[in-house]
Amino acid sequence: MVRAPRRSVTNWLRSVDDWLLHLAPPRVGPFREGAFGSRLHSERNAAWLGVSLGVTFTVCFVTGLLSHVIQYPPSWFLWPSRPAGLYRVTQGIHVATGIASIPLLLAKLWTVYPRFWTWPPFRSVAHLLERLSLFPLVGGSLFLLFSGVASIARWSPWPFSFPAAHYAAAWITIGALVVHVGAKLGQTGRALSSKSPELAAERSREVARECLTRRGFLGSVAAATGAITLTTVGQTVRPLAFLGVLAPRDPRVGPQGFPVNHAADKAGVIEVAISPLYRLTVEGNVATPLSFTLRELRTLPQHQATLPIACVDGWSASATWRGVRVRDLLAMAGAPDGAEAEVVSLQPHGSAFASSILNRWHASDPDTLLALELNREPLHIDHGFPVRLIGPNRPGVMQTKWVQRVVVQ
Repeated sequence: MVRAPRRSVTNWLRSVDDWLLHLAPPRVGPFREGAFGSRLHSERNAAWLGVSLGVTFTVCFVTGLLSHVIQYPPSWFLWPSRPAGLYRVTQGIHVATGIASIPLLLAKLWTVYPRFWTWPPFRSVAHLLERLSLFPLVGGSLFLLFSGVASIARWSPWPFSFPAAHYAAAWITIGALVVHVGAKLGQTGRALSSKSPELAAERSREVARECLTRRGFLGSVAAATGAITLTTVGQTVRPLAFLGVLAPRDPRVGPQGFPVNHAADKAGVIEVAISPLYRLTVEGNVATPLSFTLRELRTLPQHQATLPIACVDGWSASATWRGVRVRDLLAMAGAPDGAEAEVVSLQPHGSAFASSILNRWHASDPDTLLALELNREPLHIDHGFPVRLIGPNRPGVMQTKWVQRVVVQ
């Protein structure tokens, strides 16, 4: 008895593809033929918006990754203390490009919206896999932008850790973006080509019937992107502060002239911070442990420096700080050359950012201070009274407030 040859997987996939192509389209709803008549739902528009999003997402990802490794440094990473305002620039760009991505993403989703309703829903198994890959790309993009805006607005309606979730979602989204770019590279190139059939057809037909031309649509998206950027970037770029009507924070408003993200009452430190029993200690890998009252700290040699507070939320502000150099304290205690130090706050154990690490470059920088004054006044308690850490080129969350101990490592 001769057995019939078994159908190969390839033949089976082809039969599935043929069956899908012959499915009858529905007569009602968005699946019906001609449901989306606007010429603005075009490949060329989608390509231009996709390229723009690729640029903003890539810049946002790189600067966000940099911020993450600065705050949670791996063993191989050493962030320099100079230039003093570098983090102010990179984090400002991160937040600005994230905000600029919002109108670009909304316009992109509107442009490709009809493709979500094409019939059949997928034309082949390969097409199905391509469409499934859009879930992490679109979902991740929406999550990143929504959670990012909520975070800089100081609204946290979620039970999870924002930095961890944002970081994981960024890797998922950028991975999906790389896959999507690879799948659409040839199609995008053809759509943007000056020989694109779509462009030739547009030039040859009468476009006056459209309420908005292709160039008008893209120009409107560009204008919206520029407007939202200009009205928010003033929280970082001080000459544009007068335009910052949509900026989540005004860096000129707050105790002693700039904002506070983490107040003393919420940190639970007011009682111990104002106590006459307060002492600052220098301990750990030192020859001579030190202990100072606030009065004794003020009798030590003081150094003054103008340094920015650069918040991870995107705002930044420069101020004049005065206090004791960390490297002078380490020298007094007999710390080894090139030592690192952990700066520990009065906050209860387990509080977020209750301590930070000074790597050897930051610990030895002449402008890294345990500050006692801000703008020639004693520190306001919300800015870290009695003592706070301030150093060049550091995220604001790592400028530890209400300092209690310096532990040399």
